Amino acid sequence: MEDALAVSRRAAAELEAWLSSQRITRSVRNVEGDPAFQNVDVDLVWTTTKATYQVEIKADRWHCTGNFFFETHSNLERNTPGCLLYTEADLIFYYFLEPKKLFILPMPATRDWLLANLERFEERRTSTPVNGRCYTTVGRLVPIQTVLEEVPGVHEVTVRLT
Repeated sequence: MEDALAVSRRAAAELEAWLSSQRITRSVRNVEGDPAFQNVDVDLVWTTTKATYQVEIKADRWHCTGNFFFETHSNLERNTPGCLLYTEADLIFYYFLEPKKLFILPMPATRDWLLANLERFEERRTSTPVNGRCYTTVGRLVPIQTVLEEVPGVHEVTVRLT
């Protein structure tokens, strides 16, 4: 679990720095520690010259698979839905730490598309140890190229940190 937390913290720090360097950015606020935002699965509030967006960050280390892992259950034992199914974020930032590839996924369009196409994609499970016990995360392996072709408004960006 500590490793997963370290990955999440690193992704948030890199994306905050990157967003702050963008010309359109007015402000970036990390709200990961705010219970009101935790309840709706939002990590950042990003204000640009055009609008304010609530952003959920999904950090991933497995870029070489060519897939997204879209959670359908974040904790199967507790029947907790996956982030994509309940977040109130306007955007999901799906970020591959290496090679610093960011996919900006519009919500709720991405969720609606996934639910309509769920059966097309292979289900996978993974276990996470916490305090001597494990919980199971369930999700679908979804080819990145399929999402780029079928979900309008998805953007791919290479994050350059200065």
